[in-house]
Amino acid sequence: MQRTDIRNIAIIAHVDHGKTTLVDAFLKQSHTFRDSDAMGTTIMDSNELERERGITIFSKNASINWKGTKINLVDTPGHADFGGEVERVMNLVDGCLLLVDAKEGPMPQTKFVLKKALEAGHKIIVVINKIDKSDARPGWVLNNTFDLFIDLGATDEQAHFPVMYASAIRGIAGVEPKLDQMKDIAPILDAVVSDIPGPVGDAGAPFQMAIVNIFYDNFKGRMAVGRIANGKIKQNQSVLHINRDGVSETAKLTVLQMFDGLARVDVDEAVAGDIVIVAGIDDVHIGDSIVDPVNGVALPVLSIEEPTVKMTFGANTSPFSGKEGEYSTARHVEERLERELLNDVALRVEKAEGDGQFVVSGRGELHLAILIEKMRREGYELQVSRPQVIFKEEKGARMEPFELVSIECPESFSGIVIEKMGKRRGEMKDMKVDPSTSSGHKIVYLDFEIPTRGLIGYRNEFLTDTKGHGIINTQLLGYRPFAGDIGSNEHGSMISMEDGVTMSYALSNLQERGDLFVGHAVEVYKGMVVGQNSRLEDIEVNPCKEKRLSNMRSKGEGEAINLKPARHMTLEMCLEYIGDDELLEVTPKSLRIRKTILVSHLRRRSKD
Repeated sequence: MQRTDIRNIAIIAHVDHGKTTLVDAFLKQSHTFRDSDAMGTTIMDSNELERERGITIFSKNASINWKGTKINLVDTPGHADFGGEVERVMNLVDGCLLLVDAKEGPMPQTKFVLKKALEAGHKIIVVINKIDKSDARPGWVLNNTFDLFIDLGATDEQAHFPVMYASAIRGIAGVEPKLDQMKDIAPILDAVVSDIPGPVGDAGAPFQMAIVNIFYDNFKGRMAVGRIANGKIKQNQSVLHINRDGVSETAKLTVLQMFDGLARVDVDEAVAGDIVIVAGIDDVHIGDSIVDPVNGVALPVLSIEEPTVKMTFGANTSPFSGKEGEYSTARHVEERLERELLNDVALRVEKAEGDGQFVVSGRGELHLAILIEKMRREGYELQVSRPQVIFKEEKGARMEPFELVSIECPESFSGIVIEKMGKRRGEMKDMKVDPSTSSGHKIVYLDFEIPTRGLIGYRNEFLTDTKGHGIINTQLLGYRPFAGDIGSNEHGSMISMEDGVTMSYALSNLQERGDLFVGHAVEVYKGMVVGQNSRLEDIEVNPCKEKRLSNMRSKGEGEAINLKPARHMTLEMCLEYIGDDELLEVTPKSLRIRKTILVSHLRRRSKD
């Protein structure tokens, strides 16, 4: 039985191609959201981190009513590190809107999300967005998108996709790439109703539902989001909860809700095809099934690609431990990581050697950096190690993850980029030069296949090499044989040999030796890294040294000290900088790089 009164769709695209902006346009077009305060902001990016960075990190649900049809929308992340969110959302929907930038065309993450949608058998509507760009080329983008469908093995039906053109930020769309003929975003909503099929399910069969998302409500407890595959459900009904391992137990649903706009509303009954939120099951997890207590059969378990990068998290052991954070013990860190596991299916946490140490594995550096940032904003203190790739053994051979790296930069910087990628075992697969840019500068498009190890610590270097004009995107290719040693992330650090407060007199001498990470009157401790040495070896320095005062005066004695501004280190920059023998101390107020072994003679002995 196919329902005609409902459509379930996901918005998928590469990062920054306009997914969240398009959802905002839908909400405003359907008069679901009329708050004038939200004009010009991304309504769906409700998380503080998402608004700061301008990216979607967590998939979110909303619904609109369009000409008598309820459309359930799921906004998904576009960054490769949050691909786990996209994979599980495919179980919620029957079709997708694939957004492609009218200038850039299909990008690495476009390929990833489209592959997942095609594997799920979904109907796709292609929306070529940002056609109001001065150098938009919708015809070229459409041809490349069609080629991508064919390369990914789309069926004949999937390859005959409808095409829409839009400027989501203006809230206009049409079937032709002509801005002057567009009035509003309605043509896309009409296409969703006419081209995306309604959900299929048997309302008379025993109840079945798979859980694809979990969140916590302070009053109702753990809330589980899923789509009803078959049957119907009522409030306060008894159900059978079957976890990923096949263990089952009965439970009673205390809450049954559906999405209405951005809000959740209580309903008495829901049937096959509806996306619902339920509460009342204490230990429900993503991938579990909720079924009829008598004739229920579990649905297939959700499969998620394995993580590729790991870091060691631990309780803060520096001399400043407990001064700046509310939660600083190993127990606090462990509880917070276990709570994150409930929502993030792509994350893994294991106990490590040593007290209060945990190995946290994720999809990439950004995936783990966002987790660290969330923890520090919640008042946690912790220390983390340098990101490392996860190796595997297959048939006696050592395997490591490889990535496809797509780089876009001005032609004048291509030489340094190719040189640096070559040093990191990158193999160039493609190079194109596009002379037709509005600025007159030739843009080079480079594709490399490189071990994930080679990319760790490179992004910040890449931005410096290209003077901020370069764009780098990555996509995981899978595991391949070990590529050999990579001499990357080599640096020398300036290490404080004293506890105390930094002095301008000492720093003025040290700034000639390299870049400083600390300014005047900053508290430091023995073993803390206060700067980067201009040479590749570590050097112990005294940033707390004061100027000797005497009663003798001479010409030039009172000269002013000119200090360069200290290098501002963001969380990502710190994670890229730290070496194998260094840690990053993270607190709500500070980021400090330190040596793993703080005492100087013990550090030298460990190297011997």
